[in-house]
Parts: sequence; C-alpha cells; structure tokens
Amino acid sequence: MQSTQSQIQGLTNQEAGNRRAAGKGNDISIQTSRTYREILRDNLFTFINGAYFFLSLVLIALGRASDVLVLAFVVLLNVVINLIQEVRAKQKLDKIALITRPKASVIREGQEREIDPAEIVVGDVLVVRPGDQIVVDGAVVGEGNIKVDESLLTGESDLIGKQAGDRVFSGSFCVTGTAFYTAEKVGAESLASKMTAEARKFRKVLTPLQRNINMMIRLLLGVAIVLGTITALRMFLGVTSITVGIQNIAVIVGLVPIGLYFMITLSYALGAVRIAEKSALVQQANAVESISNVDVMCLDKTGTLTTNRINLQTVYPIAIERTKLELILGNYAASVSTSNKTNEAIINALPAEKRPVKIEVPFGSAHKWSAIAFADSPGVYILGAPEILNNAMSLPENIQNYIQEGAQKGLRVLLFAYSSTVTELQDSAGNPELPPNLEPWGILYFGDELRSDAYQTLAGFRQAGIQVKVISGDNPATVAALAKQAGLSNDIIAVSGQELAEMDDAVFTQTAEKSTIFGRITPEQKAKLVQSLQSRNHYVAMMGDGVNDVLSLKQANVGVAMESGSQATRGVADIVLLNDNFSVLPKIFLEGQRIRNGVADISKLFMVRIFSFIFAIVAIGMITLSFPFSIKTGTIVTFLTVGIPPFFVTLWAKPRKPKGIQGDSFLHFVLPATLTLSLASILVYLFFLAENITPILQWFRGEIPVEEIGNLITVAEIVRAQRIAETALITMQVFAGLLLLPFLKPPTTVFVGGEPLSRDLRYSLLAGNVLLVYLLILAVPFSRNFFEIYPLDFIHYLGIGLVALIWAVVLRFAWRNALLDRFLDIKISPFQ
Repeated sequence: MQSTQSQIQGLTNQEAGNRRAAGKGNDISIQTSRTYREILRDNLFTFINGAYFFLSLVLIALGRASDVLVLAFVVLLNVVINLIQEVRAKQKLDKIALITRPKASVIREGQEREIDPAEIVVGDVLVVRPGDQIVVDGAVVGEGNIKVDESLLTGESDLIGKQAGDRVFSGSFCVTGTAFYTAEKVGAESLASKMTAEARKFRKVLTPLQRNINMMIRLLLGVAIVLGTITALRMFLGVTSITVGIQNIAVIVGLVPIGLYFMITLSYALGAVRIAEKSALVQQANAVESISNVDVMCLDKTGTLTTNRINLQTVYPIAIERTKLELILGNYAASVSTSNKTNEAIINALPAEKRPVKIEVPFGSAHKWSAIAFADSPGVYILGAPEILNNAMSLPENIQNYIQEGAQKGLRVLLFAYSSTVTELQDSAGNPELPPNLEPWGILYFGDELRSDAYQTLAGFRQAGIQVKVISGDNPATVAALAKQAGLSNDIIAVSGQELAEMDDAVFTQTAEKSTIFGRITPEQKAKLVQSLQSRNHYVAMMGDGVNDVLSLKQANVGVAMESGSQATRGVADIVLLNDNFSVLPKIFLEGQRIRNGVADISKLFMVRIFSFIFAIVAIGMITLSFPFSIKTGTIVTFLTVGIPPFFVTLWAKPRKPKGIQGDSFLHFVLPATLTLSLASILVYLFFLAENITPILQWFRGEIPVEEIGNLITVAEIVRAQRIAETALITMQVFAGLLLLPFLKPPTTVFVGGEPLSRDLRYSLLAGNVLLVYLLILAVPFSRNFFEIYPLDFIHYLGIGLVALIWAVVLRFAWRNALLDRFLDIKISPFQ
C-alpha cells in the first residue's frame, strides 16, 4: 500500500481550486438540526393557530377586539416559549455536533491530508480505512482491497469486497482493509445525497408518547367539530346570534389541547439541552423519550467497561524459542497494512522492522483472525482467537488449560500459529479461509484497562432498574471476569457465539433472556441478540464504539456510541457520548424517565380540565339551551389550571419507572376526577342560575304556578343570571383544578388517593400561589372587567370553596375505594 501511495499524486491545489470554481465541488453541508426558518414555520403555521387566526378575523369584524387579544396571548405564549427553547437547543446541539463532524483523507500533491468533506472535488483521490465512511461516489484505484458495509443504502448487511475498478458509494462504510478511490460523483449527484437528502433533514417522527397524545388530540378535535357544527346550526336557525356563536366556537376550538403538545415539545427540548450539558449529543429527537423506556442495556466490553487500551503482558512460546517467537511477532505487527489496538500493543512491547508482505488477510470481527505470508520467507503466520483456530488444529490439554486460565483472569488471549502451506487464504466466494497444517507457536496474554467509572456506572444502571448485558467479540470467560471486576453479580451466566450458532431460534431467544455475558459474538449475532430481547417485550439500548457494532446499534431501540468510536457507529447512533463519558449514561436514563413521568402527570391535568369542560358544555346546553363559557373566562381557567402548573410539574418531575398515559393508573386518576368535577360544576352553575332568576325562586317557594314563570322572566334577568352562574362555574373549575395538584403529588397521607405519597410540598405551594393570582384578578376591577368576571358576594366565594372541598373529599373516597375501577372491572393497584 505504501508503494501505491507513493505512485498516487492526486490533484494539485490549483486543480482542486479550479474544479471547485467550476461547480465540481462537494458543496453539501451536513445539516445537524432544523434551520431557524423551519423552527418558526413548524411552530407558527399549525392547524390550531390557523383556526385561531380565522376566528380572530371574524371577531375583529364583529367588534370583539378584546377577545382577539386573549386569543393572541394564548397563541403567542405557546409559540414564543417553544421558539426560545428550540432555538437554544438548536444552538447547543449544532455547536456540539461540530465536534463529531466527519473528516475525509485526501491525496493532494502526493501528500495525505485531512479535509472537510465539503472541500472534496471531482477527481480527488481519497484514502479509506476500517471504520471510515465513504463520503462521495467513486471507483477504487491502486492495489488496495476493502470490504464495505452498504446496509445503509441497500438494507443488506453482507460485506461487499471492493478492489481496483469496483465502484464505491457514499453512505457506505469500510469494515476491513485499506484502499484509495477517486471521487466521481459529488454533492447532489452522489447516490447517498439522492437517497438520503430527506432522511438527513430533521423529521417530525412521533414517539410512542407523542402518538398517544396525538390520538387524544384527534379525538378531542372530533368532539370539537361536532360541538362546533351544533353551534353553527344554532346560529343558522337564529337561536344564537352570530357574535355569540363565533365566541362559543372559539371556546370549543380551545378544547383541543394544543398546549399539551407544546408542553411535550418543550420537555423534549429542555431534556435535549440538559443531556447536551452532560456531554452527550442527542442526534434523534425521540431518543429523549426512548431512553426512558429502556430496561435492558447491552454493552460492548471494549471502550465501555474498558478504556480501549490494552497491553501485552505475557508471551508463552510453544515448540519455538522465545526470542525467535518475539521477533516474528514484532515483524508481524510492524508489517500489517491495517493496525488495531491489539497490534499496537504488540508493537509497543516487541518493536521490530517491517518486512515485505506477499499475502495478507486483515483482521475481521466476523472471522476473528488475521494472517500474513512474508515475501522473504516461506509459510503463513496466523494470529487469532484460540477457539476459532482450535477448529483447524489440535491443541494439547496443557495448552488449552493455559488459555482457559488466562481467560478466567479477565485477560484477552490470542493464539499465534504457523502453516508451512501457503494458500490464497480465501474460499471460492472470496471469504477468509484458514490454511491447512496449522501448528501452535505461541499464546499471548493481553490485559484490558478497566474504566475508572465502570463500577459506579453499572451501579447507576441498577438504580435505574436497567438490566445490563455485555456483548463482546472476546472470550466469554475473559469478559465475565472483567464484568465481575466492574461490579456485575458473581452469578452471571456466560455463553459463546459458537454455542449460540448451534441453537434454534427458540433456544437462542431463551438464552438471550437468561444470560448476562456473550463472548466471541459476530456482528450478525449481536443484532440477533438485540432482536431476540425485543421479541420478549424488552426495550433495548445498545452501546458500542466499533464498526462491528453498527448492525446492533441500528437494531436497538436506542443506539449509543462513543465519540472516539468509528464514524460508522457515530453515524447510526441516537446518542453520542462526547469525551467518551460513559458515567453520564445512567444520568441520561434518569433524565428520560423524569421527562416521561412529567408529561404523564401534566396529561392527567389536561384531560380532567378538557373533559369536565365538555361535559359542562353539553349538560348545561341541554338543560338551559345556553353556553356556559366565554372566550375570556375559558381562557382564565385554562391558564391557571393547565397553563402555569404544567411548566412546574415537568420541571419538578422525578425519575422513576416510566408510567404510561393510557394505562389503568392513568384511568384510575382521570376518570373519577373528571366525572365528579363535571357533576359538581354543573350543579354549581344551575344553582347560581336559578338563584338569580326571581320567577324561578318564587315558583320554588310556591308563590307562583309553574306556567307563569316564562311570562315573568326578562331577557336582562337571564343575561345577568348567566353571567353570575358562569363566574361561579369558572371559580369552581379553578378551585378544583388547583386542588388536583396536591392530589397529583400528595405532600401528606391526607391527599393520597389517586397517586402515591410524594412528600413534595412544592406542588401544594404552587396551587396556593396560583389561587392568590386568581383572587387578585377577582379583587382588581380592571382585570375582573377585562376577563368579564361578574363580581360575587364574599359569602358566595366561600360557598363555592366549600363545595370544592366537599368534591375533594368525595373524590378521595372514590379513589381510595376504587369505586370506578370496580365498576369498570379494572383490577389493579392504583399506583402501579
């Protein structure tokens, strides 16, 4: 390869500049996140905002400009908060993403240099080595041979051999070997650019939680459409004036919980920023939620439990002098075309001169050995995994015991062998093949350096309720010994890739479930192990740093890569640990759980508020043929109960085992609260309505017959009574909505019913502070008039407060005795 490189001169700097000026450059930037225009567009031009905008135009035409101010405030508050958080997240993520921006090695004027892929021009000669991404389309030149993974383009995981004249495509990765290739199609003309132009851009991929919320929003949108249609018919028939009807429709549109979706987006944005501050780059938006569901973490030993640094500890000669064995090993390590950590350890311990090579098979994780035939001596030298080479020769019992002894000590053991028969070292299909007549010449012990934070990190996984499995290409006994040093239990079960290869699918899946250590595993087996765990309803995260981890990273629910890992692993991972900070991973798991639990909690508040509004609208409309909310009164309830509190609920959420928003626990909280609050609110409205219509009171006292009520009621009296009843209704909604906060996070056992004891006083204090805000609005004439709240007597507010307390007691009784759970036949523990 060195002689080939000396013959390849590449382009001159002037030629490269001329071609770039002629438009033949690779002028496609790598987009790490959305543009500012996309962020603004996605947050401003939404269906709900469009509906509000249309209603605003109608209200302005009807002279209701003050109502438009309220609508504008709701829309702008959501948009501005989202914009601020997403822009901050974008700036942080873009800054961090620059650290992992891929580079390309190019030959210019006979010298190899590292450049940004955007600087490549047509005709450039590039160098590709194991783990490198092929960044433009071209053809292999020179004597190099490589095997590439084109699965990102074709979906097929088989490695494809490439040599002089063969075409290579951007988006594929070099797995073994080293070669040069000439850039032919760059920029938008490359295959990867054509196939992945849309995939590389930010996409709104709905996570499981977002899909559930989206279903709820669609359901409520359907309800809003039905209610809106009924209101439109009432306007058409003259039952309701156009002005009032439009206001009613605006309130109905407000039932669609777009604020809930915004809060989820806000939570994810804040989570991504927090994770970025912990030196981890979130490359997929859904990784924040996905990480919270993980219950099995698969680790690759090298670079995760260990520091990815090894040293040669012992050379044990077999039927050969130690001095001669060490010299050959030094020559072997110095002469390979593709080095690795093992090879570097041999070079550091046994420095020697490089010798001309006639035949070489680079090390591959699939076959787990490498080979060299020197041009100036007979025979072939093999270095590889003992259990693989043992299939091609017989090892004495004492040698096998020595190999096993090293593995049990947690050492990496390799076998060095010799064959006097020189072959092509590949079968008819071009796959590596061991030569015949192999003789063992030596055993090498290598020591892995355990990461200083490995023990603490594994303890963090246990705290988060995550099961750890170690999947490695090394000997299972070696991996098991290291895992025990790192803090895994002593009763772990280890299994080898050879044993897995002999199992049928059912036994394979059962073994994947029960075992903890998997050694001598091929890349395909890693992916199959992840798939098997997923088939047993596990949510799996895979962590790796090498090219052999790419398949399993793509198969896992969440892929995690080290920054020092190959471009391939970083390219397919959902999260990249910058500075190789392995210890931050348990913190990321807890952050994901915290976000998910916060969103589940605010979903409960939103659903209670929305459905109690819907029941009140329907029931009061059926009884009184009136609409109980105006735009402003509906807005004040929404802002105080599910506007301010959700922000703090998500901010204060704590990590624990994730809880879904559609499970029995969710129903246990939401349904009793919704039904009892709806009934209490309707009764409060009807009581104040009847109390303030004099003929109804006279009939109730027996002073007039029922047939005279209609003749005595005036329009002015009805309007005044409706305004009073509306104020009583929204006051009841605010009082009850704030009482839900201590029920959501009970500070004492008194509030335990719908949720377990949290002993967190902040939620109760938040409810008290928001209540003071509402009382301040009631007390200040300007704010009270702006929100069209009719002033009630002090005794009336006390009465509504008493009703709210009675409602809370009844609700607590219903929760504690699981009344609705039993009625619906939901046999659960309320807090599961």
